[in-house]
Amino acid sequence: MRSGVVAPTLHRTGTASGAPVLLLHPLGVDRSVWRTVAAGLREFTVLTCDLPGHGENPAWDRRMEVDEVAAQLAIALLETGYGPAHVVGVSLGGLVAQSLAAHHPVAVDRLVVVDAVDVYPPAMQEMWKDRADLVRAVGVQPVITPTLELWFTAAARDPEAEVVEQVRRLLTSTDTEGYARACELLATVDTSPLLPRILARTLVVCGDDDAPAFTAAAPRLAAAVPHGTLAWIDSARHAGALERPEAFVELLRSFLVEETDQA
Repeated sequence: MRSGVVAPTLHRTGTASGAPVLLLHPLGVDRSVWRTVAAGLREFTVLTCDLPGHGENPAWDRRMEVDEVAAQLAIALLETGYGPAHVVGVSLGGLVAQSLAAHHPVAVDRLVVVDAVDVYPPAMQEMWKDRADLVRAVGVQPVITPTLELWFTAAARDPEAEVVEQVRRLLTSTDTEGYARACELLATVDTSPLLPRILARTLVVCGDDDAPAFTAAAPRLAAAVPHGTLAWIDSARHAGALERPEAFVELLRSFLVEETDQA
């Protein structure tokens, strides 16, 4: 039975006792996509979770807003003693991460926003609304191929590529209502007023071959937060963090251990 609001369960990966790092996944998949990235962060306490309507976290029985999702994550981090944590979010997860850092600064140490926007262009807002209607009517099958084409380079979309097939399987089995509600969130979300309030040191990462909405948003986000920097993943599209995990982990590790004199 679906619940109105369910706080996400945090799952710890590995046995390291280093600083906690929370990884937030993109739309339509679940925490299992982080397996390779988590393995590269052995010196950290790696935390993953399923966002609402994904994996083991049931879909809400009402509209969900990004600030509500962030508030539930803040509760989970602080009540389990893992906060403040470094927070890393991709796409949908990156939007949640922005809200978490802005509204709940005590829960966030450093912030990494990956292949995300602050607000979608009007045409994409309409696309998300239409997609919510589509998956409710016929399921997620029609959106799987377009998603894989957006997320992965042509070279990576080999039938034998493990990560691409994993994403395909997760999309195929994702909760239809959870996916639709996430699409509705994406259609209306606007974190731009929150960006100046994000005091955490922030790294904005984007694949250099991502869709224009994301490559345009990346420098805008990095400039809008008080302590933002920008990095690109070469030869990567929307899921560069998954297609090129070694390059992504290198960026993460460098940023998360970097000393700073900033207040």
